[in-house]
Amino acid sequence: MAYFISEDCVGCTSCARLCPVEAIQGEKKERHTIDPDLCIECGTCGRICPENAVLDPSGQKVQSEKKKNWKKPAFNYKLCTACGICIDACPVGCIVLGPPSKKDKNAYPELGNPGACLSCGFCARECPVEAIALEGPPQ
Repeated sequence: MAYFISEDCVGCTSCARLCPVEAIQGEKKERHTIDPDLCIECGTCGRICPENAVLDPSGQKVQSEKKKNWKKPAFNYKLCTACGICIDACPVGCIVLGPPSKKDKNAYPELGNPGACLSCGFCARECPVEAIALEGPPQ
C-alpha cells in the first residue's frame, strides 16, 4: 500500500520535487496524487509537506518536519561487514563507499551526500547486521 495525499493538499509541489521516484503528480495550487504503483513508501512526501496532507500506508497523517531535522544514517563500523547492501538500498545514492580502512583494508559505507538523504531508513532496514541507526542532528 502506498502513501496518499488528502484533501488538505494546497498544491505547493514540495512533495513532487523531492519524491525520488517521481510518483507524485499534480499542478501547482491543485491537489497532488501519488501513483501507488510507483510509490516506494519512503515517506519523504509526508516529512516535507507543510500542510500535513499526506497519509501513510496505514492511514495515519504524517507530520511534517524541517529538513534540517531529518534523521541521517549513523554507521557502527564495529558491526559493519562492508557488504554494500545499504548502498544498493538507498533510493537517492547518498551512501557511498569510503576509503579503505587502515586497520583491515575494507572500504566501509559512509554518507557521501548528507543533503540528499531523505531519511527513509531503507539503509538501516536492509542492513543484515544492524550496523546502521538513523540519528537526528546534534542538539
